[in-house]
Amino acid sequence: MTTADIDEVRRQIVATVREFVQKDVIPQAAEHDENDTYPTELVEQMAEMGLFGITIPEEYGGMGLDYTTYAMVFEELCKGWMSITAPIGTHSILTAAIVNHGTETQKREWLPKLASGEKRGGLALTEPGGGSDVASLQTTAVRDGEEYVVNGNKLFITNGRTGDVYLLLAKTDTDIDPQHRGISAFIAEKGPGFTAGRDLNKLGYRGVDTSELIFQDYRVSADLLVGGEEGKGFYHVMEALETGRINIAARAVGVATGAFELAIKYAQERETFGKKIAERQTIQNMLADMATKIHAARLMTYDAAAKKDSGARIDLEAGMAKLYASEICAEVTMDAMRIHGGYGYIKDLPLERFYRDAPLMIIGEGTSEIQRLVIARNLLKQYAI
Repeated sequence: MTTADIDEVRRQIVATVREFVQKDVIPQAAEHDENDTYPTELVEQMAEMGLFGITIPEEYGGMGLDYTTYAMVFEELCKGWMSITAPIGTHSILTAAIVNHGTETQKREWLPKLASGEKRGGLALTEPGGGSDVASLQTTAVRDGEEYVVNGNKLFITNGRTGDVYLLLAKTDTDIDPQHRGISAFIAEKGPGFTAGRDLNKLGYRGVDTSELIFQDYRVSADLLVGGEEGKGFYHVMEALETGRINIAARAVGVATGAFELAIKYAQERETFGKKIAERQTIQNMLADMATKIHAARLMTYDAAAKKDSGARIDLEAGMAKLYASEICAEVTMDAMRIHGGYGYIKDLPLERFYRDAPLMIIGEGTSEIQRLVIARNLLKQYAI
């Protein structure tokens, strides 16, 4: 397709998502958030729209779209309700790993089902004893003939209860040094020995399940070892997490934008001492800073997405975008609440939900502290003397 064709497709998709958010998501968001209920009908609509297969190639049943469009979709959804991105967020990490590293048989078996939403996925990485220290994970996968026997627990797993299949990281070699070379990745579908445990009661990101996963002598076929090779799981997941960091950055931009739009509207309506507060210099300064931060975060996110589309590794760019976007999201939602005063603190407006959702982006797909380590490590390589 020409650039003009790509732009038109992107415009149509974003417009469709925007209409979906305005018409269907926003009217239901507050109730699902308050009651922490899963938005089944909305998720089914997203499946019908093809959003489970945004970046899956067309030959495998997906939309085959670029990562800039992917980021725009996540941003648009999050202007309404950030939780609605959960079913397609970590799902896209699984699909990215299969697209980039799966065998041809694995691609043809799993990608069409994942693209249609028939099967819904997630990332089984984080464990109770460690999050960012991936190399020290304790879940093991021991070869037994044509199968691996998996034992261990995972925690903080998005789609842990409602998902079907996961990118599972487990150690196939517990003695190797360094430890990360002993990690392998599997396409693991729920079945005997693989169950969801407790669901976690969260501050924000409500309405979607974040759960514990339990593996007790779970058997997974050797055919489901991603790429057919042991010891490559760490590298597979690190690359796939670039996709996750783009979507987290885009989510942060969307949440911040939603909060900003509420704030600038309110500032033009609210009067104090005979004046609209939007006419006051202090409020104008706040609005200017909020909009500037959002614009910068959006550009960084799109830059990382464009480089991802070029086929390059984007550890540095995705880390920067995720770090900056998530931090400014927390700042912007807080400033929006300051502008609203007491009205921002009550549940009559969605602002308090934006405020509760914002911290997830600072934590998810690697904390800000981890992002800084990733960024610094890449900078030192780039500027090595």
